[in-house]
Amino acid sequence: MATTNDIKNGTILNLDGNLWGVIEFQHVKPGKGGAFVRTKLRNVNTGKVVDKTFNAGAKVDITTVDRSEYQYLYQDGEDYVFMDNKTYDQVTVPAAIVGDAANYMLENQNATLAFHEGTPLYIELPPSVVLEITYTEPGLQGDRSTGGTKPATLETGAQIQVPLFVEQGTRVKVDTRSGDYLGRVNE
Repeated sequence: MATTNDIKNGTILNLDGNLWGVIEFQHVKPGKGGAFVRTKLRNVNTGKVVDKTFNAGAKVDITTVDRSEYQYLYQDGEDYVFMDNKTYDQVTVPAAIVGDAANYMLENQNATLAFHEGTPLYIELPPSVVLEITYTEPGLQGDRSTGGTKPATLETGAQIQVPLFVEQGTRVKVDTRSGDYLGRVNE
């Protein structure tokens, strides 16, 4: 058993049979009373975020999570099939675990999968990906780079907001965490 002194960002805790990822933590030593650790935790399965306080030195159950680099191969019905880059084993991951990451995944793209006792927990994409815009309304004469935005459909089918000057067929960089347009890519 570990103690609250071992808590770090990204640590996975097993609390009451549920797995919680530490988003942030802070050791607090008030002038009066005992020290404590204030944490913000995200439920690995549901994504729910809660604040939890532990007494300093309290025992916590830190769970080991295996993270490996996988390559996204294809979608099989509701599930997604990934291949381990080292062993070439294929793993099927349910759509509920892939979640919004599916909006930014192309076939043969690498992603990090996290497993606990052989069960996939979550998927991590790179912070940004380059995707092509397959449809957007044409811009009008006089549109400026500092102007408004318009909807655009990416090659994955996801919709994002782009500046008015961006045209169909343009390759753009997209933030995988927020879905924000980060800029054009000239290749």
